[in-house]
Amino acid sequence: MALKAQCANLPLVVALAALSGCVATAPTVGGGSASPTTGAAAGATATGAGEHLERCKETMGVLRIEEDLASPWYRHYGSRLGSTAPLLSMLVMQSNCFVVVERGTGERGIAAETARARGDEARESATRGKGQQVVADYLMKPEIVLNDQGGSGGSVGGVGRMLPGALGWVSGRVGVKQNEVGTVLTLVDIRSTVRLAAAEGYSKNTNFSFGGIGIGSLGALGGSAYSRTDEGKLISAAFVDAYNKMVVALRQYKAQTVRGGLGEGGTLGVSGGSTPASKAVRSGKK
Repeated sequence: MALKAQCANLPLVVALAALSGCVATAPTVGGGSASPTTGAAAGATATGAGEHLERCKETMGVLRIEEDLASPWYRHYGSRLGSTAPLLSMLVMQSNCFVVVERGTGERGIAAETARARGDEARESATRGKGQQVVADYLMKPEIVLNDQGGSGGSVGGVGRMLPGALGWVSGRVGVKQNEVGTVLTLVDIRSTVRLAAAEGYSKNTNFSFGGIGIGSLGALGGSAYSRTDEGKLISAAFVDAYNKMVVALRQYKAQTVRGGLGEGGTLGVSGGSTPASKAVRSGKK
């Protein structure tokens, strides 16, 4: 009977052994639990995109994604995680909210092929003439503004309480740590340089660590199951959250207006100034 009881608990033993490797919850997009990024995009068609991604029935314009390569956040993450542009490009294309143009490293290849097409050795083609490239209407700037890894959520003692009646007794401690990432996306009108929209995104997950686990009459199982959260997935989820919020805001977009026109000095005049508002101050009209 004792042997049968031990055998009945074998699946749980395997599970606990697996815990000694890595246990972590999936990164969340905002307050949800969807996966960060999946699928593909081709023009206005998206396949396998996450259900959490906001979409547009009508494309709003042509978009260029521009990272600030000199910023502290890019210097910190770029060398380890690479550029955020491929991720953001796929999200934008899947959403059908903007047409994305190739810039950055890909632009060098385009320039090289254009020069080749106009050289003496290229085949003659009426489709490789001047005036083919599309110019962007908007600029999207990504930023990572928060990355808090390992904020302790406390520890839980007596794992046997979590698994009642499983093996007679289980000893050890369970560490719980939360990781958080915050991102910001800014949308700029290229012609006027006006910032049209900005959105903040957030993602978090929880890691569990199991150390010094002992298993009743079946002997001892040692080791730790603490595993560091995959930063890339957390950051991706936070950018999805920011992009979704931006799209929702853009659906209700209304242009800001300033009396007298943008760039004409504004309505906050100063004494002695030359703007319309300042002249009104001097004349006593404001």
